[in-house]
Amino acid sequence: MKIFQCQACDQPVTFEATVCESCERRLGYVCARHEVSALEPAGFSTHPRMGGAQIFHAYADPGPRYRSCQNAVWHACNWLVPEGSADIFCTCCRHNRVVPDLTVPWNLARWRQVEAAKHRLFYSLLRLELPLATRVQYTDGLAFDFLADPSDGNAAGAPVLTGHINGLITMNIAEADDVERERRRILFGEHYRTLLGHFRHEIGHYFWYLLVMNGPFVDSFRGLFGDESRNYVQALQGHYARGAPADWEESYVSAYATAHPWEDFAETFAHYLHIVDTIETASSFELHVRPRLRKGLQPPTVIDFDPYDTSDIDRLIETWLPLTYAVNSLSYSMGQPALYPFKLTPAVIAKLAFVHERIYAARIGVVPNPDEASADILRAVITGLRQKVAAPMV
Repeated sequence: MKIFQCQACDQPVTFEATVCESCERRLGYVCARHEVSALEPAGFSTHPRMGGAQIFHAYADPGPRYRSCQNAVWHACNWLVPEGSADIFCTCCRHNRVVPDLTVPWNLARWRQVEAAKHRLFYSLLRLELPLATRVQYTDGLAFDFLADPSDGNAAGAPVLTGHINGLITMNIAEADDVERERRRILFGEHYRTLLGHFRHEIGHYFWYLLVMNGPFVDSFRGLFGDESRNYVQALQGHYARGAPADWEESYVSAYATAHPWEDFAETFAHYLHIVDTIETASSFELHVRPRLRKGLQPPTVIDFDPYDTSDIDRLIETWLPLTYAVNSLSYSMGQPALYPFKLTPAVIAKLAFVHERIYAARIGVVPNPDEASADILRAVITGLRQKVAAPMV
């Protein structure tokens, strides 16, 4: 993610900020401009459901007037909604289908953390211009259920499992608890487990539907990831019973990716988002990376480009490898494990390239391979969403 600044005083501000610490102006995120913006009051909303809420002039987008997302009342969202919109929720929050009982303080605290991660996910998806239909717009559009475990005393029934099926992503809000998330990370033998990582993985399942399923690239997908038609439930049972193959690191980005081609794609998609978003942060600081080795000193890798608008996958990988070597070394120096504890082999890079090409082929007017028609991708979106699977993807 890039660096944001208050347009009124140039103070750096965070993505989640609601008030500038320097000039104390209100702040809000203008989705159409991908900017956190300083705000000036500009009257009151006439929306029948907003009850005369304050509207604002946004420095980052001086034309329209904006109001806060309805979830701002819970201090869970700083995104803005155009005053002319019929929606009361922002582009991100309108995909929520179920939220936990927010009158329970612990639920509210966890849900706020979940929303912070989801908003960062949507920042990336919107920067990549990926299609994001809601369930109001389409039966199998993207939706989120955020649920509490029965053990928390807030619900009855079976424990909540994080997963995806037909555009619906379910997340156990217990993942927002650091202790519980670390317990599960160790239990499942994972190198990495974060809220944002969960979102990036589950959204990968959704975009397999949109960008690959029933489209012209299924054969290419199978050549890289394997045959996704094999029984998913049996594959997961086998993975949990036997674990990953001994040599999994040569062909997969994670042990869990070995469970089934769907999981391999979702894990790869998640890592693509890790790479692009982290490189944008490095580019915001215009980092120069050059290890001082005794032999083979190379020119520095200068990170000064927008990875969200870079069709060359080689440039992303050539930047990512020295960057992760540097940040992992810094992490070790602080007595911490590697920040990015994964290995990008040629087989994994080929899978990342497939994800990259599908994303760029779906972007309007951006098709890296002129032989691939973006219209075919868009038709695949509609066809793919109509298909059903036997079990939720996790």
